[in-house]
Amino acid sequence: MSAPRAKKVAPAKPASDLAKSPLAPKTIAGLPPLAGIRLSTGAAGVRYKDRTDVLLAVMAPETQVAGVFTKSKTSSAPVEWCRAQLKRGTARALVVNSGNANAFTGKAGEAGARDVAESTGAVVGCDAREVFMASTGVIGEPLPASRITRILGSLAQAGAAGGWRAAAEAIMTTDTYPKLATAAAQIDGHKVTINGIAKGSGMIAPDMATMLAFVFTDAALPAAVLQDMLSSGVKTSFNAITVDSDTSTSDTLLLFATGKGAHHPTIAKSNDKRLNDFRRKLDEVLLDLALQVVRDGEGAQKLIQVDVTGAESDESARRIALSIANSPLVKTAIAGSDANWGRVVMAVGKAGEPADRDKLRISFGNQVVAENGERAARYDEAAATRAVSGLEVMIGVDLGLGRGKARVWTCDLTEGYIRINGSYRS
Repeated sequence: MSAPRAKKVAPAKPASDLAKSPLAPKTIAGLPPLAGIRLSTGAAGVRYKDRTDVLLAVMAPETQVAGVFTKSKTSSAPVEWCRAQLKRGTARALVVNSGNANAFTGKAGEAGARDVAESTGAVVGCDAREVFMASTGVIGEPLPASRITRILGSLAQAGAAGGWRAAAEAIMTTDTYPKLATAAAQIDGHKVTINGIAKGSGMIAPDMATMLAFVFTDAALPAAVLQDMLSSGVKTSFNAITVDSDTSTSDTLLLFATGKGAHHPTIAKSNDKRLNDFRRKLDEVLLDLALQVVRDGEGAQKLIQVDVTGAESDESARRIALSIANSPLVKTAIAGSDANWGRVVMAVGKAGEPADRDKLRISFGNQVVAENGERAARYDEAAATRAVSGLEVMIGVDLGLGRGKARVWTCDLTEGYIRINGSYRS
């Protein structure tokens, strides 16, 4: 008996009825085919009928893999599965479903993840331990794994070198647009390509990785080298964004290297200077995807960049920056174009980090609004209001204590966030 065919449906639509975020890119990046990877998508009916909700990526033998995952103590079954397989360093397939997170689903969730891995291994022709997976959607609902496994055969047959946008659409939940990024890099004069897709708009807080993201390259790099670069790259990208201060149970970031691109010299260490351009381009792709996630924050109308300088250490600066970025009072003030710098003062003070009231300097854009322990002498309410009224807002804080610095990104907090999350399971 032949395997059931994956149903042909229109591209996935976001779960919410909200229009595309006003912060969305003007155009969606077009990603080139990547040697050593085939993509396919289908509708399994995981949660919604007639919606593309499964992605299958089949990769060349000996593809190397690295990953970073949520630090949540209630992580999902797919996260636990991937953690266990990562030490092998090789991957042949990736399966991602939307609509159900397979989190807090007990032994049944573990069995469902294992069934998906074993079924994928059977249709791809690989060890189940070379199958990586991720699930996104509602927490606590049993995963209907059989709906996924029954279409894997047809998905494997339908795999093609293109299809990156369809892949990004298949993993969306409350996202309002698909998130894609690409870059060309040089390794010792040989051109290689980096492609990435991501999903995420809510339950976004920096505790790595913040959402789901999958990055692929045709470079030939060992898993240990990939892991070093990925762990470093997330610090200033996915670990520097927050939408609502809530860390998901399912956060997964995986990096795959097929080794089927240009034949470049063997690289054994991540600090090899021949990797300088590749590392820079990988960091650019990670940041691009991370900012697309925060630009699509649920109900978001504004992107907020928070820069903290003059702290006693970088880590202290980061904690203060996140205190500001996660403050509902700061975020709602920005949503209302209210230059309420007093709320920034509050967020700095509550962070529990070294700070001196009389050395603190706060600015909105280029407008200094507070310094020397009080409102700035040249404070201009109209100019400050203009600085927080655009689609992109910059908040600067200098503590005047040292050389520590940090930058994080967030979005404003609007009624749209409440509408989406108040009816998420409806």
